[in-house]
Amino acid sequence: MYIHNLLYNNYMNALIVKAKKTHTLTEDELAAILSDDTVNDELFKSADKVRKEYAGEEVHLRGLIEFSNICKRGCLYCGIRSANRKVERYRLTKEEILDFANKAAGYGYKTLVMQSGEDDYFTAEILADILHGVKKLNVAVTLSIGERTLEEYQTLKEAGADRFLLRIETTDEELYRQMHPNMSLQARKQCLYNLKEAGFEVGTGCLVGLPGQTAKSLARDILFFKSLDADMIGIGPFIPNKNTPLANTTGGNFTLALKVMALTRLLLPDINIPATTAMETLDPNGRIKALQSGANVVMPNVTEGDYRRKYELYPGKICINDAPAKCRNCITGKITAIGRTVSSDYGFRRRKNV
Repeated sequence: MYIHNLLYNNYMNALIVKAKKTHTLTEDELAAILSDDTVNDELFKSADKVRKEYAGEEVHLRGLIEFSNICKRGCLYCGIRSANRKVERYRLTKEEILDFANKAAGYGYKTLVMQSGEDDYFTAEILADILHGVKKLNVAVTLSIGERTLEEYQTLKEAGADRFLLRIETTDEELYRQMHPNMSLQARKQCLYNLKEAGFEVGTGCLVGLPGQTAKSLARDILFFKSLDADMIGIGPFIPNKNTPLANTTGGNFTLALKVMALTRLLLPDINIPATTAMETLDPNGRIKALQSGANVVMPNVTEGDYRRKYELYPGKICINDAPAKCRNCITGKITAIGRTVSSDYGFRRRKNV
């Protein structure tokens, strides 16, 4: 038994070395690492080393503006799904968005993330008008507004948007169908391809811990990210919301989410990876642990007032009562405490020969 365990441990460590050096693993190899916790420390250390080599020591801050929690979709896991009647809906005005953006630029953010539910009020034309105002602040802009046509994406790109985040959440066909009523995995993928065609830096990502999700399913997610050559990947644990059909499910595991993130760093060494807020909901030091396991981006919320509470994708969301200036100072302190620095540039992907 001892020899068997030693050989297995050597095999697992060899897989991590392979990923670190070649940035490739098979579906079975990824699933093996995800299913075994004996080499977690080595995995996290390796991801951190690859992050340092390819993405550097700077942490990029993105100021998050949640400008509408109105959504036409019915995703089973999401707190702002259209069927949730307990959500206090809101939609920011152009003036409010520009006010928050102006303040965020004043706090030193070089990138702003404009995020909403799939709110049809905000047409490409309305968003383009807002973008013209935001871009005057000399910031990069990431949009996260869901599925649109290629033509709409092109309009938004021409208006000044630089990046687009469209999380796929799972690439498992059956699981995607179960979680996303009246939506299509192929349509979601096509939107990602359209975003690349429109010229965006493209971000996507997955939820870890969805009911019925397997290690092989997560492995396929990571391989899809690599095949897409995504520029940014956000990984977060699934946290059940009491006002959704998945209220009584188990939810995701912080360590497994961290492992998916670390493996994503090993296979896509030069991309941007955020330390997601959901990780800190499950672990008080979640974002710092993520930054030490492959992440290089943090997205503090710069939305003001009661809007943060109302944008409740999942329960236990951190910092909902904190002022944006406090969030900026707090995360800066945490970053410097681990020997990293806050970036002063726009944080575009720095492609390196892999």
